[in-house]
Amino acid sequence: MIVHHPKTKPEPWSSFVSNSEPWKRPFLATEYMCDWAVYLLSNWSFLETLEYLGSLSLLIAVVFYFLESDARVKQRHYQAWQVINTAQGKGGSGGRIEALQELNADKVPLTGLDVSEAFLQGLRLEKATLIRANFHNADVRNGALMRSNLADATLAGANFRNADLHGSSLRGADLSDTDLEGANLEGADLSGSSLENADLRGARLREMRWEKISSVKMANLAGVKEAPKDFVAWAIQRGAVQVDSK
Repeated sequence: MIVHHPKTKPEPWSSFVSNSEPWKRPFLATEYMCDWAVYLLSNWSFLETLEYLGSLSLLIAVVFYFLESDARVKQRHYQAWQVINTAQGKGGSGGRIEALQELNADKVPLTGLDVSEAFLQGLRLEKATLIRANFHNADVRNGALMRSNLADATLAGANFRNADLHGSSLRGADLSDTDLEGANLEGADLSGSSLENADLRGARLREMRWEKISSVKMANLAGVKEAPKDFVAWAIQRGAVQVDSK
């Protein structure tokens, strides 16, 4: 903010130009008029009042900006859900990857999300709440859904090849016909889930919770890595297979 100090009244014209050469006086006249203008304006309180009002307006604008932050966040979430819902049931991404990641970054629950048939390669939803979500036939190759809650979710027919699902809850999830080749299921909880016809070739299964899996019939376990003790034998007894290629 400008600090106003009243200016000294300019000296008389005769004194101002007393020591100057005559040819300079037209140029000095401009400077002399400016000195008078500065002197008169510096003593005009109205200008200082306007400056204070401008500073006050800026302060009010800043206050309102923060007061309306919640409304802006809600508007952003509304727009993200609009993108997701408008593209529901359609192939392609349709902007859903960015919308979902934005919602999850703001810790918005994605319970009941329907992204069936969607193209979501590389989707990153760490620690997401995806209870009862529908990923039926979705393409989520190379996705990162580690430590997410996918309890009772439908992943049937989805492509989760090379996806990172470590530490995630897949309790009661439908993983039938799901492509999990090369996926990371380390520490994942598959209690009550169905892996019927699932492709687990080369999947990493270290510390996976498997004891209460409901079905592994025709699940392909060829080349699984770090499988829990007894899991492969248990699964084969219940109809799982080990086929290097389909």
